[in-house]
Amino acid sequence: MIVVLATIELVPGKREAFLHEFRQIIAPVRAEEGCIEYFPAIDLASGIAAQVSPREDVVVVIEKWASVAALEAHLIAPHMMAYRPKVKEFVKQVSLQILSPA
Repeated sequence: MIVVLATIELVPGKREAFLHEFRQIIAPVRAEEGCIEYFPAIDLASGIAAQVSPREDVVVVIEKWASVAALEAHLIAPHMMAYRPKVKEFVKQVSLQILSPA
């Protein structure tokens, strides 16, 4: 199993528009072979001192995949190819962390 943290930095004020489009792909992604978990998350102001300041224009997608091959297939799935142009104007930058349980 691998864990992916996709940090998506958005154009200011576009988080809700981005999430609207993102929610359309959750079910098809979860139906993909090898998908264990897939969901978006946003910063929560907790008041815990060690937490970084909440980022209003960031969405983190938390993913678990059976293998790197399953992740690679996901990246070129038809619904993902159709989704990317819909959110392109909302996204400033995407960074991926691909992790292995320790």
